[in-house]
Amino acid sequence: MRVNGGYYMGMCFAASEKQLYSPGQASEAWQLFLLLAVTLPLVSCTLIYYWSWDKWTRHPLAQTLALYALPQSGWQAVASSINTEFRRIDKFATGAPGARVIVTDTWVMKVTTYRVRVAQQQDVHLTVTESRQHDLSPDSNLPVQLLTIRVASTSPAMQPFDIRLNSAEYGELCEKLHAPIRSAANVVIRQSLGDLFLETFASLVEVNPAYSVPSNQELEACIGCMQTRASVKLVKTCQEPAVGECQQCYCRPMWCLTCMGKWFASRQDPQRPDTWLASRVPCPTCRARFCILDVCCIR
Repeated sequence: MRVNGGYYMGMCFAASEKQLYSPGQASEAWQLFLLLAVTLPLVSCTLIYYWSWDKWTRHPLAQTLALYALPQSGWQAVASSINTEFRRIDKFATGAPGARVIVTDTWVMKVTTYRVRVAQQQDVHLTVTESRQHDLSPDSNLPVQLLTIRVASTSPAMQPFDIRLNSAEYGELCEKLHAPIRSAANVVIRQSLGDLFLETFASLVEVNPAYSVPSNQELEACIGCMQTRASVKLVKTCQEPAVGECQQCYCRPMWCLTCMGKWFASRQDPQRPDTWLASRVPCPTCRARFCILDVCCIR
């Protein structure tokens, strides 16, 4: 807006024949331009001044946050809670810079260029209302499915809003939410390539020979997720010990089945999913190469 006023002042000297220095003698188009150049900054300043009254309690975002404030506190306490959870590394965040979707332990947020939509997890119902299939993703040459999820609050004061995300991130979003996401009858959510691989990986490992842990060895927590106990051991069973590309791993059991599957998938070429099951990857600890046939469940 200040650029418009500066542009007008510059044109007063650059095009003196237009008599812009005397607005009454300028053309109607330039008079309208000057009016807008002066009015818009004044309106903006007036609006900002109005919002700043009473410690910004009149700002639209502050009024939205105030709906979640306790009787003895204000919107600042809610903002502080959101800031604290936002700084945590375990939040779910996705989307382009102009349309970010952020989910923390307590809040569901949609941050656009000019607006922030906020809802509390315990008060919302999420429903997948639409899915769109695209042949190519901007980030890869693989197909991508985009989901539209309606976030509706039980509070009548909160207007519902929509968030969009890749179906490959749907599982991660569900893990962060406390309540399940409902789906419309006509919406089919396609699993991501990684999820399909993990299911196949687990089913193949289940039929491999089992590994018996020595009685004097205690299983520790998986070093990948630290949430479950180690449940697999790498043992060369695909071929004889001195035959083939696979190598014997001498590491103790340190990984759960899911984390080992994620490690296996992370070492693959995303453009060649047809080669994943037959490939060989290094052990995440000792780098001995192994294939799916060498992953044994602990019994």
